[in-house]
Amino acid sequence: MTEARPDAAASASLWEREAEITAIKEAIDELRVDQASPGSVLVFDGEAGVGKTALLTEARRIAEERGCTAWYARGGETVTSVPFNVVRQLLQPGLLGLMEEETREYLGDWYDIAGPALGLAEPGARQPDPQGVCDGLVAAVNRLVRRAWPLVLLIDDVHWADQETLQWLSALVGRLSEMCVLVVVAYRPGEATGERAEHLAGIAAKARPVTTLSALTPVATAGLTRATVGRHADDPFCREVWAVTGGNAYNTVELLAKVKDSGLDPVEDSAAELRALNRSARGHGLVARLEELGVEATRFAWAAAILHTGITVEIVARLASLSLARARLCAELLTSARILTEPDPANRQVDAGDLEFVHPLIATAVYDSIPPGIRTAFHGVAATAVTESGRGAAAASRHLIEVHPDGEADLVEQLRAAAKEHLAVGAPDAARRCLERALKEPPLPDVRVRVLYELGCATLLTSPATTVTYLRSALAEPGLDNAERVDAVFRLSQVLVHNDQLDEAVRTVDAEIARLDPGPARMRLQAARYMWEGVHAGEELPPTHSQELAALAATCTGRDNSERAMLILRGFDAMTRGENAEEVVELCDRALVNGRLAPGLGWTDSEWGIELLLMLASTYAYADRLDRAESLYTEALRTYESDGWSGGHLALAHAYVGLGHRMRGRLRDAEASLRKSLVLAERVGRGLPLYWTTTCNLVDTLLVRGHVEEAWQVAEQYNFAPPYPSTLVLPEPRSVRGRLLLAVGRTKEGINELEAAEKATAARGHHNTVSATWGGALARALATEDPRRAAELAASVRRRAERFGTDTAIGEALRVEAALATGRNAVSLYTQAVAYLAASPAAYEHAAARVEYGTAIRSVSELNRGLTLAESCGADGLARQAREAIDRLG
Repeated sequence: MTEARPDAAASASLWEREAEITAIKEAIDELRVDQASPGSVLVFDGEAGVGKTALLTEARRIAEERGCTAWYARGGETVTSVPFNVVRQLLQPGLLGLMEEETREYLGDWYDIAGPALGLAEPGARQPDPQGVCDGLVAAVNRLVRRAWPLVLLIDDVHWADQETLQWLSALVGRLSEMCVLVVVAYRPGEATGERAEHLAGIAAKARPVTTLSALTPVATAGLTRATVGRHADDPFCREVWAVTGGNAYNTVELLAKVKDSGLDPVEDSAAELRALNRSARGHGLVARLEELGVEATRFAWAAAILHTGITVEIVARLASLSLARARLCAELLTSARILTEPDPANRQVDAGDLEFVHPLIATAVYDSIPPGIRTAFHGVAATAVTESGRGAAAASRHLIEVHPDGEADLVEQLRAAAKEHLAVGAPDAARRCLERALKEPPLPDVRVRVLYELGCATLLTSPATTVTYLRSALAEPGLDNAERVDAVFRLSQVLVHNDQLDEAVRTVDAEIARLDPGPARMRLQAARYMWEGVHAGEELPPTHSQELAALAATCTGRDNSERAMLILRGFDAMTRGENAEEVVELCDRALVNGRLAPGLGWTDSEWGIELLLMLASTYAYADRLDRAESLYTEALRTYESDGWSGGHLALAHAYVGLGHRMRGRLRDAEASLRKSLVLAERVGRGLPLYWTTTCNLVDTLLVRGHVEEAWQVAEQYNFAPPYPSTLVLPEPRSVRGRLLLAVGRTKEGINELEAAEKATAARGHHNTVSATWGGALARALATEDPRRAAELAASVRRRAERFGTDTAIGEALRVEAALATGRNAVSLYTQAVAYLAASPAAYEHAAARVEYGTAIRSVSELNRGLTLAESCGADGLARQAREAIDRLG
């Protein structure tokens, strides 16, 4: 760039930015091709003052000039604790002008989920899933594209964005291939740490090559100098300007402004004075310059720094204890001194106020210069002003957490109220910060224990270890009423189980059970104890587990949810043990109210959690009552989707819907649901029980589809191999992996895996041949090398199946025996197997029996029946087997 740039002083930060501006123009032009164009993200980083804001402002100008809708937002150093702050700045302007009905139309099903986070709707009664809120905000952008295309989103100082915005932005840039949006972000490298840094790294990884903005060169600095102070500025003076500022665009502009204000002649003899002038524009020099403006102007600047956003003369006057007239005079002084300025019209925000700091560096310097005691007092007055403005406790909370602890009961209650508001919009981390600050006040003892309890509940979804600490502390102190104690113990045991601490969970529950008199509360914890033992597969069950559970369930009529839970647990235990299926179903039916889940036992109710309901649905599924199981699975999916729960709960719902499809023989649908579950499970994290459930069922489905190579690839990719999880997974994972190893020709390993499954299930008394399929698979695998043991295994599978009594279990057992038999005996067994499986809901197993029967009796008509069934199921391998048999028979 030459020195002849005509608008140099007005756009100093755009000097030598041709490459960056070209990249912006190209990205905008690509966006404007059509609404089917994929989106993209541009990332610019650089030190403070290098020109990031000017570049984003230019990007906005270019976008609007070319017919795009462009929205701008900016992070702030003192407002990083305000949840959804930046995403609200970004998206609110496009929605605030709409009527509520129009906003509902644009956001659709996501209105009640994303609306509260955007400040456009009142929160619902239930605490939302944070991941669901994040997904709702991503969906909001996707829907807004239809109204505002081509859409450009610009986010400045993203290193100071709040955690909730960064999570949303990370999710958004991962979906840009699906939506026609250009995202342009700018940040300072090295400013963010921990999870915030991880989000920024993830965003940068999905961007076009990240551009690091460089400082002005000596040539550009000389051009800017002459454009600002006069063309007579000589070379030595211009070189010293560059040496003093290091080519930082902001520092250069500020220094040159002071050169003009001071009347300094821009020649070599004056160059020595530049360093002193530069110091007065930064750090301590800036503070000293501020103090020279007077006490009132200093207090005005301090109050503005406390507010950070929405700076108005009226509010600042109140905070600084100034009359309105004096406050206006201070605003004029600070504006003349280039400390405050009017907001840039190009980037003006909703509720931006009358003033803003000229640069974030100035805001930081002013804020840091406020004596700690005065800063605390300012935050206290600001909190009161925000509260009295009607904006609510959550809006005031960023000031409340800065107030010096002084044992004020009212402040504790304000922080507790703020935490509830944060939870209601899906910001549990913000709620945690408020409650942790409330503990420091400190609250009175009877309130303290409730704050600890609320902290344990607030961190349940985001920090299990923190939940354990706070709930243990709450239980160690007096003050919780009986219902609160029971709930705290239940939640604590739940988290301990998820942390693979079953023994500790059981001890915690047992200690509270011993304290309670008989009744619903005591039975709730007794049910929790048996539930955790029932879902924990890592150890042998206590010998008395089933007997004690059966005895307790025998006293239950289903009159309350504690009794209903006990009936469900007894039914699940009986199902896994392979007891009579009709009795199993009768137990589960008694746990329902008019065939439906009782109030308080819904999929999003927190009293019991998801585990109990999955036990109920799975019991129905494996007891051949798939209609009832599928009704529960689809209800779970519908509930989580409508309520915006898109984390682990939704992943499990898709997984169990897939299980229902698999057991019904709808294999294509099963695979689709399970793959959708796997995508969601990946976001939650590998190694969790839900991840194993999804992977195990997907491998099983691919095996029965005949897609053996895909099944192996899934197992390899997602570590479906020992060591197995300590939490129970259905179907039994060793059985599924053993079958997979056999299918890929690793026979010895497969047999070893199936024998390990035999030992593991025997240790827990799990004898259901449908949920643990190792017996039939092992019998087939040993048919050649050890026919005697194979026959014994087949006979054992049949005895257990007949004890359980479902058509699926008996039909599958007969198939195994038939596969080992010959002649008329084989034909007779296949005939019986086909009859049982035709009466069962297991369409794939019925198809397999038909094909094997047709092969055994050499019947083309029977094989064609099996082929038709196999094709309708999506069992490609079985269909191929049937066609080959038909071809052989001619």
